[in-house]
Amino acid sequence: MAKRAAGFLIFRRLCERIEYLMLQASYGQHHWSPPKGHVDPGEDDYKTAVRETAEESGYQEADLRIYKDQTRTLEYKVKGHDKSVVYWLAELTDPAKEVKLSDEHQDLKWLERDDAIAIAGYEDFSEMLRYFDDKIKRDQL
Repeated sequence: MAKRAAGFLIFRRLCERIEYLMLQASYGQHHWSPPKGHVDPGEDDYKTAVRETAEESGYQEADLRIYKDQTRTLEYKVKGHDKSVVYWLAELTDPAKEVKLSDEHQDLKWLERDDAIAIAGYEDFSEMLRYFDDKIKRDQL
């Protein structure tokens, strides 16, 4: 059975720019990703996304406009295990609100689409980010 994780792809609007929050892990390969984490027993994916985002970024559900109808699930192989990560698209309602990093992360960046894709390095993440970026811009989310 695949390990499950959930999180939010958080974006903010700065004038004409759309930037995405990327966090750098303080362990392993120091990979970059949006806030996310493993689903705990008895928790659903959405509750996990809210909890993990609060733990990893300091952002509470009230700080975000969460597009519950905008979700994507990514499938990975990690250390020989299948992993499934569901992301919801979420907008930071106050673009100036600071991130409060947990000890799970050593750095953060707000990046435009192509720069976020470049540091993440996964093709399915790239596809998801392009999809959401197009939705934001085309559908005026």
